Amino acid sequence: MLVLIKLILLVVSALVSFASSQDLSITYNGFRSANLSLDGIAEVTPNGLLKLTNATRQEKGHAFFPNPVSFKNPPNSSAFSFSTTFIFAIVSEDPILCGHGIAFVIAPTKGLPGALPSQYLGLFNGTNTGNDTNHVFAVELDTIQSKEFNDINDNHVGIDINGLNSKQAKPAGYYSNDNGIFQNLTLFSGKAMQVWVDYDGTAKHISVTLAPIRAGEPSKPLLSLTYDLSSVLHETMYIGFSSSTGSVLTFHYLLGWSFKMNGVAQGLDLSQLPKLPRVGHKKKSKALTIGLPIILIASLSIGISGVIYRVRIKKKFTEVLEEWEREFGPHRFKYKDLYIATKGFRDKGLLGRGGFGRVYHGVLPSSKLEVAVKRVSHESRQGMKQFVAEIVSIGRLRHRNLVPLLGYCRRKDELLLVYEYMPNGSLDRFLYQQPEYTLNWNQRFRVIRGVASGLFYLHEGWEQIVIHGDVKASNVLLDSELNGRLGDFGLARLYDHGTDPQTTHVVGTLGYLAPEHTRTGKATTRTDVYAFGAFLLEVVCGRRPIEPHSPTEDDILVDRVFSCWKKGQILEAADANMGLDYVKEEVELVMKLGLLCSQSEPTARPSMRQVVLYLDSALALPDLQSLGISATGLSFASQEGFSDFNLSYPSSMDKPFSHASSSAAESLLSGGR
Repeated sequence: MLVLIKLILLVVSALVSFASSQDLSITYNGFRSANLSLDGIAEVTPNGLLKLTNATRQEKGHAFFPNPVSFKNPPNSSAFSFSTTFIFAIVSEDPILCGHGIAFVIAPTKGLPGALPSQYLGLFNGTNTGNDTNHVFAVELDTIQSKEFNDINDNHVGIDINGLNSKQAKPAGYYSNDNGIFQNLTLFSGKAMQVWVDYDGTAKHISVTLAPIRAGEPSKPLLSLTYDLSSVLHETMYIGFSSSTGSVLTFHYLLGWSFKMNGVAQGLDLSQLPKLPRVGHKKKSKALTIGLPIILIASLSIGISGVIYRVRIKKKFTEVLEEWEREFGPHRFKYKDLYIATKGFRDKGLLGRGGFGRVYHGVLPSSKLEVAVKRVSHESRQGMKQFVAEIVSIGRLRHRNLVPLLGYCRRKDELLLVYEYMPNGSLDRFLYQQPEYTLNWNQRFRVIRGVASGLFYLHEGWEQIVIHGDVKASNVLLDSELNGRLGDFGLARLYDHGTDPQTTHVVGTLGYLAPEHTRTGKATTRTDVYAFGAFLLEVVCGRRPIEPHSPTEDDILVDRVFSCWKKGQILEAADANMGLDYVKEEVELVMKLGLLCSQSEPTARPSMRQVVLYLDSALALPDLQSLGISATGLSFASQEGFSDFNLSYPSSMDKPFSHASSSAAESLLSGGR
C-alpha cells in the first residue's frame, strides 16, 4: 500500500513538473542569484553580469538553464511556440577587430560536448556541423566572417539549424519604428543591445529582432523565416547561450534574459540590470597628476635633453584634431600608429600611386592587422567636417565585394585613409602589366559579377545612396581568393533615398566619365553605371577605355567593340590573353551589356539591379538592334574643355596623359568634395 502511494505521488509530481515545463516562464534581470549551469570559461560576476568569455584565447563558454524544457507533447509531434528576449554586449580589446560572437541556443544537452571555440562559436565542430542529427537551433550574433560557412559579412545575425551555414542571415541592425528606415548596428561596439526571438508553433514561423537597449522592440523584425522546428526539437531540450574566443581578446556579456513557453517573454526591467564594466583606460589618480609635475621640475636639470627630444617627436606626429571629430570615435587612427605600421611610409612598402596620392602597405602595431594606407592632400575650404562624416559613414558599409574602409587620420595638410589590405593588388595589374599569372574568363566573370553586386548594394542596398564616382579596374582589388572588391571611396558621395545629389564638380577618370557628368558636374547612379560599362569592356577586352598613345585609329575601346558588333564579330574584341576556354554566350553578354551601359542617354542605361539580373541570366538582355544604338550615342566624352576640371589618372600605376591633357589629369581629392 505504501509503495502504491509513493508511486501515485511520483506520477503526480511528474505530471505537475511536465505541465509547468510546458508553461515555463523565467526572467533574470541580472544573474546574481540565477541558478544556471555554467561550463568552460563562463562565470557570473559579483555585480550580476553573465560573463561568457574572459581574457583567454581559443576557449568557449556556455550558460544553460539547468532543467530540461518540454518543447512537445508526447502524443503530438508539433513543437510548441516559444518566446525569448535577452540583452547582451560584446566588448573587444581592439577598436577595429573582434573575437567571435554569441549565440542563443536550444540543444539536446547542456554543455554541447565536442564543440570547438573560434568560428564554431562553441556550438559545433568541423565534423558535425550541418548534421541533421545535431538537433540544435541557434540564433548567432557573429562578428567574424567565416567563408567556410558562407557568412555574409563580419557583423551579422543568423538563424542556424544543425549547423553554422545560416538558414537566413542579415547585417546587424534594426528598422526604426519612427520612419521604418534600416539603422545599422555594430555588434562589438561595447554597447548593450536587445534581441527578441519568437517561434510560432502554429504558423511554423521564426522571427528575430535586434535593437539598441533603449529603443524598444521594432515592429518589423530583422529576420523572418518560415520553418517547422518540429523535426529539430526533441520533446525535452535545454535552453541557454554559447560563445567563444579566437585570437583577439573579446568579452561577451549578458545583462538579462527572459524566456516563455507558449506565450510572450516578459519584458526586462532596464533599471535592475547590472552595469557593464568601463571600457577604456582608467582615470589617472590625483597622486599621479599632482606628483608628476613635481618630479618633472625636480629632474629638469638632468632631463632637459630628453624633454627636447620628446617635443620634437610630438611635433613630428602632431595631428589635426578638432572638437567635432571626437564624435567619430574608433574610426580615427593615430598618426603615430600608421607611421609605425608603414615603417615611416618608406618607398619599399609603396603599393601604388596616382592622381589622388600614394598607397602604402602596413601592419598595425597593436592588432597586427594588414592594412593599406592612402595619403592624400586636403584643403580646409572643402568643409572637412562633412567630408570626415561621410568617410565614417562609408566605413560602416559591409559587403563582401567592397574593400572595407577602416578609418582615417588627419595630420597637417594630409588626410590618411586606412583600408583592409588586399594581397593580390589591383585588377589592372593582371590586365595590363603582363604578370606571370593571367586571369582566365571564369575568374574575370566572377570579378565582374562581384563588382556589380557591390555597386547594387551601394545604390540600393544601404540606408543611403552611395555614388562611388570612380569605378575602374585600378580601383577593383583582388583578395586572397581572387574575388573582386571595389575600393577607393575617395570620390564617393552619399545622399538620402528619394533626393537628388548636389555635387557640382567633375571628378573621376577620363574614359569612364559619363557625358552628362562633364556637362552638369553631378555624379549619379547613372554615371556609376556608365563607368561600370567602360569597366566591363576593359575587363573583357584587356584594354583601357582610352589609349592616348595608340598608333591605330581604334584608340577608344567602346568604338572598337561597337564596330566589331556591327560586323557581327563582337568576339574579335575579346582579350586574346584569356585564352579560348570560355563560354561564348557569357562573353557576348558582358560585351553587349558594356555597350548598353555606355549609352550617352542616362535614362537608356540599365540600373545596377537590372545589371545584376542580366549577369545572373535572370533577365534577358534586350536586343541592341531594337534599341537603335549608334556609334555617336556610345562615344566617350572627348578631352576638349577638361582643363578646368579635376581628373584622375586612368590607373594607379599609369603614366600621365599626353601633353594635351596632362594638366587636366592633375587632381586633388578636395576638388571633388
